[in-house]
Amino acid sequence: MVEALRAIDFPATWCRVDEIPVLLSKLDGIAAIVLARVRYDATVAALIVAARSRGIKLLYDCDDLVFDSSYVHLLLDTLDLDTRPAALFDQWFAYVGRIEATAKLCDGGIATNQGLATKLGDVVDGTVRVVPNFLNRLQQEASEQLLRAKVASGFKSDKPTLVGYFSGTPSHRRDFAVAIPALVRLLQKDSQIRIRIVGYMDDIGPLLGFSDQLERVPLLNWVALQKSVAEVDINIAPLQDNDFTNCKSDLKYFEAASVGTWTIASPTVPFRDAIGAPGGQPLGRLCQADEWDEALEEAVSLVRSQERYAAAVDAAIDGIRTRYGWNQSTDRIGEAIGDQSSSVF
Repeated sequence: MVEALRAIDFPATWCRVDEIPVLLSKLDGIAAIVLARVRYDATVAALIVAARSRGIKLLYDCDDLVFDSSYVHLLLDTLDLDTRPAALFDQWFAYVGRIEATAKLCDGGIATNQGLATKLGDVVDGTVRVVPNFLNRLQQEASEQLLRAKVASGFKSDKPTLVGYFSGTPSHRRDFAVAIPALVRLLQKDSQIRIRIVGYMDDIGPLLGFSDQLERVPLLNWVALQKSVAEVDINIAPLQDNDFTNCKSDLKYFEAASVGTWTIASPTVPFRDAIGAPGGQPLGRLCQADEWDEALEEAVSLVRSQERYAAAVDAAIDGIRTRYGWNQSTDRIGEAIGDQSSSVF
């Protein structure tokens, strides 16, 4: 967000929590401070008191449902954590509670979708604005380069069809489990399918039996991630259906779409808004829990038909750039901040 604002000469900067002591001496001239997923402690409290004494607007920014302690048990269940040890609740109530404590002291908030904004509005004392996630400048430039290479090749490939799951952390076990049975059936009947799993996904169940058709890739930085996403033919984003997952953003869709990769996603609210919205040309489809076989077979057929797939990418890509480009959300950010003359994130 700071990068996007600076591109229009809007004065903005950012700092880390451990730099707050320095920031405290430089508050003059600052009109708004955005606290992004910041946990409460004495230093944060000092910043809030100092900001309030100067009339500086305080906004809380969060992209996950981790600011309301009433959702802790749902969060742990969604992450498939063993909820028997009491110490786990000590850890997570402390984590969420400190975020909640900071948010409650803010004058408003910023969230990545309307569902999350509604829930954040129950915690902060003021208006919550929606600023969807988007690509940063370097990420978009890298994506454009990767996309041009695919377009120049006509999307032709003599390699097996590659299906990618970009999990990040092992906490997505239950999400991935939504698609595993259909992936197994696809591997069983098509020897030209490969599965790429990126991140620390340690529990893949029956997929372990297909080691010759399976690629494991460690966690990647966000530029290398775009290259890996570009290399797969089909990106999958399975999710459980609950309040926590419906507050996640659609970044797994637009990161893939920006490099010309088809996505199959569970129909959470953000994915429905991105892929299922009427009138658009999405580069993917929504998939109910019982539709994964159909969706995978449809996608395999599409990506193996290079002309059809090239046409689908061509029809969708301008809309992707407009919606998720690094400099396309500056108006939303300015409205969220209140069009202040100077701000810190």
